[in-house]
Amino acid sequence: MQYSRIAVLTGAGISAESGVPVFRSEDGLWEQHRIEDVATYEGFARDPVLVHNFYNKMRQELKSREPNPAHIALTKLQEELTARGGQVTIITQNIDDLHEKAHSQHVIHMHGELNKLLCERCGARIDFDGNSSPDTVCPKCGKKAMRPDIVWFGEIPYHMEEIQQVLFACDLFLAVGTSGVVYPAAGFVSMCRHLGKPCVEFNLEPSVVGNVFNHGYYGKAGTTMPKFVDYLLEHDALPEKL
Repeated sequence: MQYSRIAVLTGAGISAESGVPVFRSEDGLWEQHRIEDVATYEGFARDPVLVHNFYNKMRQELKSREPNPAHIALTKLQEELTARGGQVTIITQNIDDLHEKAHSQHVIHMHGELNKLLCERCGARIDFDGNSSPDTVCPKCGKKAMRPDIVWFGEIPYHMEEIQQVLFACDLFLAVGTSGVVYPAAGFVSMCRHLGKPCVEFNLEPSVVGNVFNHGYYGKAGTTMPKFVDYLLEHDALPEKL
């Protein structure tokens, strides 16, 4: 196979088609809150009740969100390439669980997960689908030190060493619904191009780093991804257009 090890980076655009709010907005607000208040550690330290309630609301709303055809297509790509001896790894900037709901495997959440909490005292991570507060007790150490397990602005993304290994090993890099403005993820395409790997962008329009990609397919990912996956699986080649 020409393309047997595929790395896929997914961003807010893929989940927006399922009704999940986009993290970055032109007015600097996220669900009517300032980013500084709900997506930084300083904001959490200043008003932990506000931050817990903000993510509680998102967590409960996520329960009604379902994967769209783009998520389903990535699962199909993963399953069929795996059956042929290949591998597809999904690296997501999203904190939702739509890839998991679509039954994708090998999903790396570099910005954390909405359905998890992190203990600041002992470092334990727990699955959590209820409502948290500053009084939520860590089941491991018994301390009231739980925070949303989200990588906020100014914090280091998770799994960077593993992600780098995936990018070095891949023979095709896909980016789906990414803005190209949030680093380090925005730099993945430059790394892959430097290593000589074909890079393909799926977006409503070219991203900030769109000129770095070899190919771009523009329109709703729920439309373009299924067509792309079907073509790639049948021809083991990139389509000229979709």
